[in-house]
Amino acid sequence: MIQDNVKRVMEEIARAAATSGRKPEDITLVGVTKTVTAVQAKELIDAGVTNLGENRVQSLLDKYETLKDEPAWHLIGHLQTNKVKYIADKVSMIHSVDSLKLAEEIDRRFQMAGRTANILVQVNVSGEESKFGIQPEDAFPLMESLSQLKNIQVCGLMTMAPKTDHPDDCRKFFYGLHKLSVDIRGKKYDNINMGQLSMGMSGDFREAILEGATIVRIGSALFQ
Repeated sequence: MIQDNVKRVMEEIARAAATSGRKPEDITLVGVTKTVTAVQAKELIDAGVTNLGENRVQSLLDKYETLKDEPAWHLIGHLQTNKVKYIADKVSMIHSVDSLKLAEEIDRRFQMAGRTANILVQVNVSGEESKFGIQPEDAFPLMESLSQLKNIQVCGLMTMAPKTDHPDDCRKFFYGLHKLSVDIRGKKYDNINMGQLSMGMSGDFREAILEGATIVRIGSALFQ
């Protein structure tokens, strides 16, 4: 079942990538395992998904106990500063950095762990009050500050589109994040790379890829 789902999702990623003029390998699939067990997550790995994403630190730690660093772990949900210390030696990327205070704690904890943190800045492109993330206009001063941190590598941006029954409605938000990344790249901040756009989930990842996503975060489509 999971293997079939992975095959189908990868085929859809490949079609969307081709339509956007890119190769399937240009898109990273992060399998979101927040609602499943470590055993099911292992099935996902066995089916060829090598990047797993968790929304909560505790869930990541629980699965890490079983799977260790067999997959590359992504923290994709809201991260509190007091939880950074638990993942500094475990995660490959943090998708949800939304304040300088959080970034400074990541910088400090990763320095202690002897690592550089790969991070994405979460942007609330839709303006929904229920979503985390900085406002687009606040991205520029934040990037200026982040460029001064020594144990952080900003790899790009992340966003979440509004829930909708019409995925095409999300394209304007994905386009907005892509445009923002281009504008930030034009500023040529030190230590700031806009190579990654983490956007698109099970219901709208095709539309996200069409608008430039390089990382898609997919859960239910892999486990349904």
